[in-house]
Amino acid sequence: MSVTRSRRFDLIAFDWDGTLFDSTAIIVRCIQAAVRDVGGAVPSDEAAAYVIGMGLMQALAHAAPDVPPEKYPELGNRYRYHYLQHQDDLSLFQGVLPLLDALRARGHLLAVATGKSRRGLDEALHSVQLRGVFDGSRTADETASKPHPLMLQELMAEFGVDPERLLMIGDTTHDLQMAQAAGCPSVAVSYGAHAPATFADFSPLFVADSVAALHEWLAHHA
Repeated sequence: MSVTRSRRFDLIAFDWDGTLFDSTAIIVRCIQAAVRDVGGAVPSDEAAAYVIGMGLMQALAHAAPDVPPEKYPELGNRYRYHYLQHQDDLSLFQGVLPLLDALRARGHLLAVATGKSRRGLDEALHSVQLRGVFDGSRTADETASKPHPLMLQELMAEFGVDPERLLMIGDTTHDLQMAQAAGCPSVAVSYGAHAPATFADFSPLFVADSVAALHEWLAHHA
């Protein structure tokens, strides 16, 4: 006779870029190209990857500290231009769809908490035929940007979930810091933007080095 394991988490919130969507390298190149276009000092790959997960203008300002604020609108426009040229290059990490299907089958609510814009997230969800998979989402242009906890606080309020019943999964310290500030547990993935060594200060429950490892951990611990 099989025994159904009780759920530890009612709501699982995922970051998008670098966690579900394989976009880190493209975003880094687009940030670098945008900064170059406006005459700034081009950030290193590491510096450009570090800002992934922040709201767009916060990220660009951090990656290009020598670019004056009056050039931020142009900087943002150049980033969007370069990103659109590569949008069709982006894809879900292998194994993401089966992972999400398995979580839904076990009755978890699923959400996205991302530094993308609402328009950008909706386009991505449509392009990969994920409409209806997620029960909720928050984007950086409609609430506070990471690492502020407001995204998760709003999702908890929307679904009536206590902090300990929400699990945040992301590939950056911004994701983990947001979860920590919201009082929520987190899981880190090391196949995205930030190196595993940077996660220790935020005490994630687990660090997954692949989608398969994440799937396996969630199957036994979520």
